[in-house]
Parts: sequence; C-alpha cells; structure tokens
Amino acid sequence: MLVLILSAVVLLVIGGCVCVFWAARGDAPRWARGVAKATLLGGELARSATRNSRSHQSGGDY
Repeated sequence: MLVLILSAVVLLVIGGCVCVFWAARGDAPRWARGVAKATLLGGELARSATRNSRSHQSGGDY
C-alpha cells in the first residue's frame, strides 16, 4: 500500500516537472501552465517550511 502511495507521489512530481519545463519553453497549453504554477508554488512552500523549521530548531535569528 505504501509503495502505491509513494509511486503516485513520484508520478505527480515528475508530471509537475514536465509541465514546468513545457511552460518554460512557451508553447504549453493553459492547463499545463496552471500545473506548472502549482508545482512551483508547492516547491516554494516546501522550501519556506524547511527554512522555518531549521531556524526554530537551531534557535538562531536570521
């Protein structure tokens, strides 16, 4: 069961990356540009969550 869930997540990530690449080329349809924006937003949210957890964990202020 866990393997199926992880496989689905990996396929979604790969699909998102393909849409980002396709949209960057400039000839993507509207739905692919939307998927690319959602993928980039998800990456930014994950990055900011990682930054926040690191700053709270170390106790330092930046």
